[in-house]
Amino acid sequence: MSELLKVAVLGAHGRMGSAAVAAIEAAPDLDLVAALGRGDSLDDIVAAGADVVVDLSVPDATETNVGYAVEHGIHAVVGTTGWDAERLANLELLLAQHPGTGVLIAPNFALGSVLATRFAAKAAKYFDSVEIIELHHPRKVDAPSGTALRTAQLVAAARRAAGVPAAPDATTTALEGARGAAVDGVPVHSVRLSGLVAHQEVLFGSEGEQLTIRHDSFTRESFMPGVLLGVRTVAGRPGLTVGLDGYLDLEG
Repeated sequence: MSELLKVAVLGAHGRMGSAAVAAIEAAPDLDLVAALGRGDSLDDIVAAGADVVVDLSVPDATETNVGYAVEHGIHAVVGTTGWDAERLANLELLLAQHPGTGVLIAPNFALGSVLATRFAAKAAKYFDSVEIIELHHPRKVDAPSGTALRTAQLVAAARRAAGVPAAPDATTTALEGARGAAVDGVPVHSVRLSGLVAHQEVLFGSEGEQLTIRHDSFTRESFMPGVLLGVRTVAGRPGLTVGLDGYLDLEG
């Protein structure tokens, strides 16, 4: 019998963290060795002998958490937001000093969401206009969501590569925020509403037609197959991977 993969969870008492703890405990090939909350010492993950840490904490702590894991040779699967270009660059420099360690930073662990983002990037060059609406529960602290940011960036990159001009928009006056946040030129609108979990629509339009690519997560359990995929794969992918699509066979 092969040895179980030892996993620690940071942010274990939050909604996502609690779901991850339950999923890891239920997985026959994984061993939950530590479940840390706010105020617990990161030294506990080393003492527990963790092979992989799952960071589902808070944006203010995630860079420190992941840096600690990498410095101790522990692979990291990260669902916490707050990883801007500067933080990612710093992490890549750190990983260069620890070449055997892998880190996955995933804006979304729902496999359907990852596919929807990829489909949107594929469709982007065929339409005149594109806008994104992301809808989440009112406890979410960041806006736009990490998934919407990544989707907008991939869509914008695909449109630039194809030479698609800027979307038509005759707006000359507007209340602040009325046209959403511009992410690489793509308008992104954030909704925070009780009863929601995580939802996103990418709307494409051209003369006479519209395409909508929508994904809905109704429970946090929808994210767990992606979390487990990350945990099981990260050790075999040294360095930094951004986006769960990096672990999926989506070519062709």
